[in-house]
Amino acid sequence: MLSRWMSGSSRNLDREYNCTVRLLDDSEYTCTIQRDAKGQYLFDLLCHHLNLLEKDYFGIRFVDPDKQRHWLEFTKSVVKQMRAQPPFTMCFRVKFYPTDPAALKEEITRYLVFLQIKRDLYHGRLLCKTSDAALLAAYILQAEIGDYDPGKHPEGYSSKFQFFPKHSEKLERKIAEIHKSELSGQTPATSELNFLRKAQTLETYGVDPHPCKDVSGNAAFLAFTPFGFVVLQGNKRVHFIKWNEVTKMKFEGKTFYLYVSQKEEKKIVLTYFAPTPEACKHLWKCGIENQAFYKLEKSSQVRTVSSSNLFFKGSRFRYSGRVAKEVMESSAKIKREPPEIHRAGLVPSRSCPSITHGPRLSSVPRTRRRAVHISIMEGLESLRDSAHSTPVRSASHGDAFTAPGRSGRAESSERVAVIADENYSPADSVLPTPVAEHSLELMLLSRQANGAPCSIEEEKESEAGTPAAAEAEEVGGELRALCPGAGGLGAAQAEQVNKFVLSVLRLLLVTVGLLFVLLLLLIVLTESDLDTAFFRDIRQTPEFEQFHYQYFCPLRRWFACKVRAVVNLLIDT
Repeated sequence: MLSRWMSGSSRNLDREYNCTVRLLDDSEYTCTIQRDAKGQYLFDLLCHHLNLLEKDYFGIRFVDPDKQRHWLEFTKSVVKQMRAQPPFTMCFRVKFYPTDPAALKEEITRYLVFLQIKRDLYHGRLLCKTSDAALLAAYILQAEIGDYDPGKHPEGYSSKFQFFPKHSEKLERKIAEIHKSELSGQTPATSELNFLRKAQTLETYGVDPHPCKDVSGNAAFLAFTPFGFVVLQGNKRVHFIKWNEVTKMKFEGKTFYLYVSQKEEKKIVLTYFAPTPEACKHLWKCGIENQAFYKLEKSSQVRTVSSSNLFFKGSRFRYSGRVAKEVMESSAKIKREPPEIHRAGLVPSRSCPSITHGPRLSSVPRTRRRAVHISIMEGLESLRDSAHSTPVRSASHGDAFTAPGRSGRAESSERVAVIADENYSPADSVLPTPVAEHSLELMLLSRQANGAPCSIEEEKESEAGTPAAAEAEEVGGELRALCPGAGGLGAAQAEQVNKFVLSVLRLLLVTVGLLFVLLLLLIVLTESDLDTAFFRDIRQTPEFEQFHYQYFCPLRRWFACKVRAVVNLLIDT
């Protein structure tokens, strides 16, 4: 039996697992790993496949069966981190956005970062005003198809490409105009470099939003950028905190705390509620890693961080890897022939296509498009009315959403479908967006109704390999959870009450424990024969002698008498 068990164990240790990693150009890399293979081993295989040396900016992401995203930890076993059944499906993504992507040493690294930001633009994570959106899209067009050629590119050729969640015919004409007149002669590498330089100036560069609620029950998105911590509500950036001002991050259950120390010793604690405890822990770990990567001077300064306090045992986590300054110093020492880059070109993709897979919104007949938008706006208005919540949108655009009557709503809805420069003013909104009249939540809900992929959440169907229907249901559930409903504030208050009760219980338990320890120490002092210097000094004090003879000895005699009486009673019966 022992030999059979040992042979079975050896077979489990030697077992191989198939892994499929989806790359940034939507190609796939397949390999097999051993049961005890660490995440670093799989990551090194990928980087060798990509001929990538500046690899510290990248990571491997996966989605568990509960639809929660995770970054693969390189110091732990891959198999133990994956809760799903093999074969495993993961994604290669940018984990730490370079502070200055144009300063990257190698072209292959810049190309991979370009692909990531292109995905961010398509999925709505990189928000910008109309003029910037047209320029970014024109750079992508120049990098993929080269110079404008009237023989190859007929009128309306830019409409064949999908750069954003949705865009208008006017924006398509603007993109084609910039591509024809301003970018001629640029190589793909030059266009990608100019794209990176422009994207790096936008406020949402490097944003990977985490959906949460604030203490009032309002939806918010938390994100970590190369420059600090960001809170987005609607189309506004309500908080921006530099990394050197963040003193501590911790979480308890679904509650995330950010401790901030600003000038003049002003201290702030920001509190947010994640949808699940797992989501909150993921948010906390991302914050710890980003702060260590961008703030520290050397990796030797990294310390193990704990989310625990006096009454709560939390998680412990330590960032493993080099910090940004070390990565840049290491990149400067790279001396090799530039590796050959195989650009994806016009290959369609599942999650971030260059060529659109379905009809654009502007290609839908105008009457049908108006009806679609009227139904969307009516649903949003009824949702806001039933929730009694304040719409999260720019105040300067309020009139566009509060027009009285059905005809007013239809007229406003028609304006939403078209991006117009004259309707947008950079001073109106701290966080500009390509859809000038939309707030972030409105864009999310309208895209869901039109069957488009979610703009804030990563393309989970692509990462997890789940059916589209399940993905739509998951996105809808998250949106319903994030929309501040009538019971949003009550739920937050109830959660605060529960936390207070738990804190009181923990305090009582700690108090009882301390009293028990003091009682044990008292018994040792009075009853034991230990004659250490510490105990001897205590016993020789007048206070202890008085307590011992006047209180403890009578109490001991009384207790002993009661115990004998109880024993005699039990014997007699």
